Amino acid sequence: MAGTSLLALIDDIATLLDDVSVMTKVAAKKTAGLVGDDLAVNAEQVTGFAAEREWPVIWAVAKGATLNKIILIPAALLISAFLPWAIVPLLMLGGAFLCYEGFHKVHHKLFHHEEEKHEKEDLRKAFRDQKVDLVAFEEKKIKGAIRTDFILSAEIIVIALGAIAGPLSEKTYQFGGMSEATSELLVELGVLSVVGLGVVLVVYGLVAGIVKIDDLGLKLSKRGGGIGSFGDFLVDAAPKLMKGLGIVGTVAMFLVGGGIFSHNIEPIHHLFHDIAHATGPASGVVAILLDGVLGVIAGALILAVVVAGKKLYDSVLG
Repeated sequence: MAGTSLLALIDDIATLLDDVSVMTKVAAKKTAGLVGDDLAVNAEQVTGFAAEREWPVIWAVAKGATLNKIILIPAALLISAFLPWAIVPLLMLGGAFLCYEGFHKVHHKLFHHEEEKHEKEDLRKAFRDQKVDLVAFEEKKIKGAIRTDFILSAEIIVIALGAIAGPLSEKTYQFGGMSEATSELLVELGVLSVVGLGVVLVVYGLVAGIVKIDDLGLKLSKRGGGIGSFGDFLVDAAPKLMKGLGIVGTVAMFLVGGGIFSHNIEPIHHLFHDIAHATGPASGVVAILLDGVLGVIAGALILAVVVAGKKLYDSVLG
């Protein structure tokens, strides 16, 4: 009898792990673009430190990011259990923020380029100024990076939860003597935990490598010869890689944000499906492009509303 119970328990655990693995793949596909943006944003956030302080800063931000996941995952599960109707509105809110943030970056780059250059130059001057409290500067940057991670992590977790909500509802889960609701909650907890831990490891592992590319390049360039040439290449490539990550992250914001809108607003979903279907073999690419265009349009509209609201607020109180 005891042996039978043990085998049943092992079978339940194996089934749970298998289902978590399958659902994690579903969630990973939906959040991959946002993870890319998370990588780009965090790589930018942790730059500007002395070489010997880069890894300690990244480690501090990674610990804060892990704490963010510990807070956000139970909150997401509580919403799923008691307010399941709120998942789609939260997804839409996250999509709106992504579109706004992406268009805000583009707008700032196009129309505030000189201002951005001055900000970077001021940062360099402050870093060289011995009167500047570098400890306070470092703590401020770390806190800012953790706050940014909290917002992006909330979006990643909500999108992951939304991605697995449909497949979970189509299958009956019941492990051991637990109820169906408790069993489903276990699967959600497993998926969100894997996604959350995976994001921390991937993002901050890659960030740690990216910020050290130029340092590695400098060391190799001193050796001369072929190795030195490769070192020079790395030094030149580092800022281009950072810039490329920023572009990829911005594009990902539009694609993910636009995709959230197109999949949750029925008229748009049907329209995009018909347009993509009419293009035949290119339907997959066209669907992605349509999501991106929708993301850009949504971001522009939201930014316009925010700017108009700010002007109205300033004029009323000014």
